[in-house]
Amino acid sequence: MFDAPVDTWYLAVGVALAGVAFAGVAADLPTRAPPDAAGAAATIDAVAASERPGTAEHPVDAPEIKLGPHRVALRNGGGTASETFAYGPVTPVTDGGPLATVLRGRDPVRVFPSPDALRRAAAAARERDPEWRRADGRIVVRTITWEGTRVTLVDA
Repeated sequence: MFDAPVDTWYLAVGVALAGVAFAGVAADLPTRAPPDAAGAAATIDAVAASERPGTAEHPVDAPEIKLGPHRVALRNGGGTASETFAYGPVTPVTDGGPLATVLRGRDPVRVFPSPDALRRAAAAARERDPEWRRADGRIVVRTITWEGTRVTLVDA
């Protein structure tokens, strides 16, 4: 009456294997949600699509960003999320250049000798291949118009 059934060891092995599989799946799950690339793209689109020059900031909860003329991608421990802009192209700005100075609020008249120089600098910035780089917690967007030259600058 107290003897184990013949197939009990099969049941024990099956339960052990199921437990190992469950632990493997649980350990592989991300610890947080992927970043909100759609919200960042919506902010950039809102500024780029506006008929008037404007500026906006959007908080970013990802340590890395990849910004191109037509797309933004954000990466954190939860994964990678990307979104395509509805309005574009935008001009990705790297730190330290004259475009970054204009993005941070300086009048383009004081930075570039002519609207054509601004247009050429923006075109050269859009030609660069997007790369992953550190994000500083926010995306800054500014659209400027100068004698027929319209540029949307974006940096993170």
